[in-house]
Amino acid sequence: MNKGTIAGIRRGSRFSPNHIGNDAAIFSLTASRLREMGYVVNEYAETDLQIETCDETAIFSMARDVGAVRRLKQMEDEGRMVVNSGYGIENCTRERMTRLLMSNSIAHPYSIIVDTAGDPVHMLEEAGFDNCWIKRGDFHAIHREDVTYVRHLDEAGDILREYAMRGIETAVINEHLAGDLVKFYGIAGADFFYWFYPTAIPGRHSKFGLEKINGQARGIPFDEERLHRLCTAAAGILNIKIYGGDCIVADDSSIRLIDFNDWPSFAPCRNEAAIHIAECIHHFIERYEKRTYAVGH
Repeated sequence: MNKGTIAGIRRGSRFSPNHIGNDAAIFSLTASRLREMGYVVNEYAETDLQIETCDETAIFSMARDVGAVRRLKQMEDEGRMVVNSGYGIENCTRERMTRLLMSNSIAHPYSIIVDTAGDPVHMLEEAGFDNCWIKRGDFHAIHREDVTYVRHLDEAGDILREYAMRGIETAVINEHLAGDLVKFYGIAGADFFYWFYPTAIPGRHSKFGLEKINGQARGIPFDEERLHRLCTAAAGILNIKIYGGDCIVADDSSIRLIDFNDWPSFAPCRNEAAIHIAECIHHFIERYEKRTYAVGH
């Protein structure tokens, strides 16, 4: 049974640092599953959105290019269904994400947002940071230097100057949190949530090897359902349906999110995840079609 034609937008390789194969794999598995469910899936590259006409009314997308995300937002404004939302993808850029999570009281490291042209040392001293993370504010991490751990505050000025030279105008500075680093994956509305310790399988699911900063996980006990609820709340605030990220579990078992991403690779669980991602997309297509039918009648 043909359920209709939908568009799938692949992620460009420069937005998959050290994860090109993994990102391609979850996209392909999801597209295959949707075809098994009866959909015709037309695949596009991110760059195609700016040079070709994409006429499908339902789109699933891993795009991150600024121009592609802008086009996805236009499609949504035209009344088309897009998963993940272009607005949600934009919300996962560092500065937007930080502002949204903190303003909505989502457990998160204490953070400040700074102009890269300024001297951050005084602000960091006022914030009480002994060591911290400096992250580009305008986008996702593409290069190793886009997320940098700072052991001494006088290093911060050099890092911001390097950002400024690259045209990055703002940076987010997070306090460093001690504890177990936990990576997670989730899908809105699905009975699926997966977490693991990335240090247990070093190098296999890492972009830049920064997991070693927190050291080997000690297995601090924590409430898995609480983590799932926290992630569900964050995904709702950011307007993301297919998500992943990282958190720190402290010695007192408290949980704070340190990163949240639109449609990650799901590398350690992608076969199962692809089934749920396809079901999620199907669910939103059905809702979209019912809403469109109701408006037309």
